[in-house]
Amino acid sequence: MSEFPSSRLPQARRELRSWYRQVSRPLPWRQSHDPYRVWISEIMLQQTTVAAVVPYFHRFLERFPTVDALAAAEEGEVLKLWEGLGYYSRARNLRRAAQVIVAEHRRAFPETVEELQTLPGIGRYTAGAIVSFAHNKPAPIVEANTLRLYSRLLGLEEDPRSAAGQKRLWEFAALWPAGQNPGEVNQALMELGATLCTPQSPRCEECPLAAVCEARRMGRQAEIPPAARRPELTELAEVAVVVQQGPQYLLMQRLPGERWAGLWDFLRFDEREAADEGLPAYLRRRFGIETEGHADFLRLTHGVTRYRICLRGVHCEWRRGTASEEERPFQWVSLDALAETPLPVTGRKLANALAKTMAGPLRLQGDSHKKKPRKPSRGG
Repeated sequence: MSEFPSSRLPQARRELRSWYRQVSRPLPWRQSHDPYRVWISEIMLQQTTVAAVVPYFHRFLERFPTVDALAAAEEGEVLKLWEGLGYYSRARNLRRAAQVIVAEHRRAFPETVEELQTLPGIGRYTAGAIVSFAHNKPAPIVEANTLRLYSRLLGLEEDPRSAAGQKRLWEFAALWPAGQNPGEVNQALMELGATLCTPQSPRCEECPLAAVCEARRMGRQAEIPPAARRPELTELAEVAVVVQQGPQYLLMQRLPGERWAGLWDFLRFDEREAADEGLPAYLRRRFGIETEGHADFLRLTHGVTRYRICLRGVHCEWRRGTASEEERPFQWVSLDALAETPLPVTGRKLANALAKTMAGPLRLQGDSHKKKPRKPSRGG
């Protein structure tokens, strides 16, 4: 790695900004310097593609147009709008941070990186992005796209995710946002990383910074930065039991510390837990309910962070008992209400499969007869 020619920074910034003004994508969060909109977009974009975020961003802002509206929302409503984006702690932290902004900052967003990082869910990058894009103040930013871009500009051969690599990149990032429009410089750097300086086959011939790129000079764009080591996937075999009572279905709420905390789900657990005693006995022992007519109706495979989940969907009918388990909430909901209930992705797939099945004859493996629905009981 050689030292970046700092004397060429002013010209590099001018060429970068000129390129950005000609080719930048008209993304909805770039149409305003409102810190609230910037914040929402940056949280949504964490580990999520731009294409996936755009419709969520519009729906979220339509329902929660201000920080006051978000602070006053019920957690379930926020999670429902977030459904499908994954990493649901982001949504819970958004709501918590909105409440802090309203209660402790008189509805005004902090304007420094240090203050912003005291809010739930806001780290160094997000704080820098808000300061830079909303308030047009110089602040370094390092995220996935700029990490790759900076590594190539520097010819950084060490792991950019290591402590030493991160220190070098953040120092380098601090050199760029300067002049009259530091926010635009940062936007341009991120745009360049996202559109031209891509992981595979970077389009160096179109890059406004090609002349000062060390990786290109060495012909090592394909090797820098080294690919991040993928975490080893853990295989999980789970069962989701759809318990039906007449026109209603039993849901349990995910507890803090569990995957999808705060969301509702069908009765779900590791398949090995019920292997010895069988589903009816397990449901009776763990949840306190008697069930009958157990039959498989769907199998799904789904990836969640470092897990690959093979999910077996089982349908059964409630006979008696009120579902309970320590502090976990339960509720019975209709098929229509399921559409408005925040569910994890696999839970939503199960609900959609139920909706399609209920449109015609119920077809379940091993279920040769239909029982007359019982009248729903209160509670449980």
